Amino acid sequence: MRNNSMRIAGIDEAGRGPAIGPLVLAVALAKKEKEEELKEIGVKDSKMLSKTERSRQEKEIKKVVEEFGTVQISAQEIDKLRDRKSLNEIEAMRIGMLLNNLKEKPNIAYVDCPDPEEKNFEKRIRKYIDFDCVIISEHKADVNYPIVSAASILAKTERDKEIEKLSKEFGEMGSGYSHDPLTIKFLNEWVKNNPALPDFVRKSWQTTKDILDKKYQKKMIEW
Repeated sequence: MRNNSMRIAGIDEAGRGPAIGPLVLAVALAKKEKEEELKEIGVKDSKMLSKTERSRQEKEIKKVVEEFGTVQISAQEIDKLRDRKSLNEIEAMRIGMLLNNLKEKPNIAYVDCPDPEEKNFEKRIRKYIDFDCVIISEHKADVNYPIVSAASILAKTERDKEIEKLSKEFGEMGSGYSHDPLTIKFLNEWVKNNPALPDFVRKSWQTTKDILDKKYQKKMIEW
């Protein structure tokens, strides 16, 4: 098989760490020869691009790749699954689903690896795919492989849209990450005015546990 006739897939996520909103995983599939077109678009790890630039590139990426797909794992689902599975295992399950759902199967799938041991994450994914392909699980794959950069941008733009929807309905909540003062302000205001956190907040996160603990400790003192 000629190198340029190979199909390659890239997989990345957005929203692994935040307390608010879904974790979004994306896959992009293209012929190897299309990597040059992705480079011409300017694809990079989504964190290295402005929101405006990600939005522009998203449209261009979808014209270049043969197929793409995304899957969202809601805050509720993450909380439920984490009772018995690690976040790495949850991601591997959904990556398997994304790859299995492709109409054309890749010869090589490049994955941005969240596991300290790159080989371990490859093994996790392989349990959930129903076809043969080479899986390259690497740290910084979203920087090193244009097809993974493309997936990174698709995942990030979809998550951003979900946070924007939530902000329009429930009020400004920032990025959803625990280091964001707007996110912490939103969570504190919510628990001040409501008996429980909303469904779009990850209740198994230490940040949200601490905020709830503080609320109930305050109540006990007031009593």
